[in-house]
Amino acid sequence: MVVSLKNCCTVKPAEPTWNGPQPLSELDQVGTTTHVSTIYFYRPTQNWLSPPDTITSTLKESLSKALVPFYPIAGRLCWIGKGRLQINCNAEGVQFFEAESESKLEDFGDFSPCPEYEYLIPSVDYSVPIHEMPLLLVQLTKFKCGGISLSLLVSHAVVDGPSALHFFSEWTRIARGEPLGTSPFHDRRVLRAGDPPRASPCIDHEGFIQPPLLLGKLDSLEERKKKTSVAMLKLTKTQVEKLKKMANEDQSSDLERGYTRYETLAGHIWRCACKARKHGNEQPTALGVCVDSRRRMSTPLPIGYFGNATLDVIATSRAGDLMSKPLSYASSRIREAIKKVNDEFVNSGIDFLKNQPDLTPFQDIHFVGSTQGPFYGNPNLGVVSWLTIPIYGLDFGWGKEIYMGPGTHDFDGDSLVLPSHDGDGSLIVALCLQVAHMDDFKKHFYEDI
Repeated sequence: MVVSLKNCCTVKPAEPTWNGPQPLSELDQVGTTTHVSTIYFYRPTQNWLSPPDTITSTLKESLSKALVPFYPIAGRLCWIGKGRLQINCNAEGVQFFEAESESKLEDFGDFSPCPEYEYLIPSVDYSVPIHEMPLLLVQLTKFKCGGISLSLLVSHAVVDGPSALHFFSEWTRIARGEPLGTSPFHDRRVLRAGDPPRASPCIDHEGFIQPPLLLGKLDSLEERKKKTSVAMLKLTKTQVEKLKKMANEDQSSDLERGYTRYETLAGHIWRCACKARKHGNEQPTALGVCVDSRRRMSTPLPIGYFGNATLDVIATSRAGDLMSKPLSYASSRIREAIKKVNDEFVNSGIDFLKNQPDLTPFQDIHFVGSTQGPFYGNPNLGVVSWLTIPIYGLDFGWGKEIYMGPGTHDFDGDSLVLPSHDGDGSLIVALCLQVAHMDDFKKHFYEDI
């Protein structure tokens, strides 16, 4: 695929915005602190294609207006010592790329992630100082057939999934000429941003600690270097219901409610990964779970809270137990980890991080070749749920997308669970594993249902 870059510009807020340093909460500064990408494909109607700059000008003008209420996105991160960050709200703006390709949307088949995606998604140069990096990068690519792709890269140190989708959906409302639906809430002090610790943590926060290594290994360096591949694995509504039935038919009688789609599917992924990786029975393994704390606090966070309110917790087990016991065992380990997340747990976690002399060991500087931060590849996994985030239906005026998915996705153990675009109850697992393990994983993934 040949993609020609036609223009790159900076889009700044349409009006003056608040200027100054904004403290980040501890939840903003741990885990993935680099950019996360998504990509949308559209087939605009003919009236949007003439004059040829209609789509481009609509996107730029509405983005400029959206950056007024969402002004932190137009700022820059800066280090303030001890591995800690803050946002300089300075209205320096976001990067907007315009590109063209002779390819057609039909060339993408079912739109499964492929190497060509890298030409449709801006790359971030992490060797430049962090205060020079835009927090949002957008690329509009126009195809020969009249179709377009819109890729969005946003800094995970500034927003989590719900906040990113809040911004994107409000941007579409502005593009359609509608008023703001929900104003962003910017005061991160509700998660004690900038405050000193209250006390020593009262709970063990193993989710912030390095996950297990392969038995006999002293580090994860060898595993980090191994070649990976990506698969988009679809489960029909019938297969999802069959898995849930498997998990719930042998559950303990004191379970207050049946296992959810996420608990069931994440447990299934975990078991299949252990089998595909041919772990020994004694191999410790962890599954990272990203839990949204917005409604789990004794005082729920304000509607529109704009920042990271998700907390990583880990479910742990021996591989032998996962492989030999029924699916309900894996699901129970995951539920046990999720249930911990309440007001006390979140505040204790914040205190744990505030008491650290340096946050660098807790940051996943997430780019290929990195040796820093927690490693959720072999023998571990991370299973992130997009099941409750409104990822579909971003309509800037020319109709909803024909496909949406994660962008580049090439780290061993990374996986996403998302609903099918069809809304028919089927689910999709976007999974990255080492090449050596992928075929066996697919075999177990379908045959074990």
